[in-house]
Amino acid sequence: MSDHPWTIERIRDALGNPALAQRFLSEINRAPAHQLLTVFAKWERIAKDTVDAVQRGRDIIGAEERGEDPSAAWPDATDRILTDAARIRAHGAA
Repeated sequence: MSDHPWTIERIRDALGNPALAQRFLSEINRAPAHQLLTVFAKWERIAKDTVDAVQRGRDIIGAEERGEDPSAAWPDATDRILTDAARIRAHGAA
């Protein structure tokens, strides 16, 4: 599927969720001509991210079914997250 060009139909299908697909179609249909590419690019990125997330989920399920620990290769981001949270608390959120 990744070899095929992204089209309005392919984006709609990749979104999976009917409400999200309807929102996409509504935005693309209402966009002025000079904003069509921007709106399309935004939703293409969302669709790609969705397809990638689904594939990661399938990979995790496959690893668990094989008795592997899918989280073993994941970096531990706890320290970074705690540092970011402390920085945000110190400076206030925008």
